[in-house]
Amino acid sequence: MTTTPLTTPNRRTRARAERGTAHSLVEDGYALVVGCILLVLGLVLLHAAGLVTGGIAGVALLVSYLVPWPVGVLFTVINIPFFLFAHRVMGARFAVKTVLVNVGIAAISAAAKLSLTIADVHPMFAALVGGTVIGMGILSLARHDAGVGGTGVITLWLQRRRGWNAGRTQIAIDVLILAAAVPVVSLERLCWSALSAAAISLVLIAWHRPDRYVGR
Repeated sequence: MTTTPLTTPNRRTRARAERGTAHSLVEDGYALVVGCILLVLGLVLLHAAGLVTGGIAGVALLVSYLVPWPVGVLFTVINIPFFLFAHRVMGARFAVKTVLVNVGIAAISAAAKLSLTIADVHPMFAALVGGTVIGMGILSLARHDAGVGGTGVITLWLQRRRGWNAGRTQIAIDVLILAAAVPVVSLERLCWSALSAAAISLVLIAWHRPDRYVGR
């Protein structure tokens, strides 16, 4: 009689491993909170250095230099039209999480405005660290089927539907956003801003890959 070795996984076990283990509600909630915190910290650093960046964060930063509102609040307001798009193309679950993320970003940003003051920060440090922190925040959200809205929804949707790398697609969109910043920021700060956008996208290019992460 032939026996199956205990170390050989059966078909059901292999299929489960390929699908990945679904995240729990607590894990999803914690990831959303962490993602919001990272995003706000990155935005605060960039704003303190007078920089912009790519994505909807860059649009919010641009507007913040003209309107005296917290960046996170502007981030949420500008995102409102994208919520319907997220609901339509990514599903209700993704859309609800995205709304919750934006509410969290607005709340944490308002708290940061009252609790955190950065007197001075070098633009290079703000660009590299702020951009990387924002990228990690977006990654934390994406790994738990959520996003920040705006261009992030578009890039994630294109990755799912077309297989386009989210980081590379984001770079193309960021070029357009940075071009719109030319009348608002100096050439030097525009160059640092481009570095921050690259830092965000590089995080997604390196780690937001379905072939390396199967959790849901």
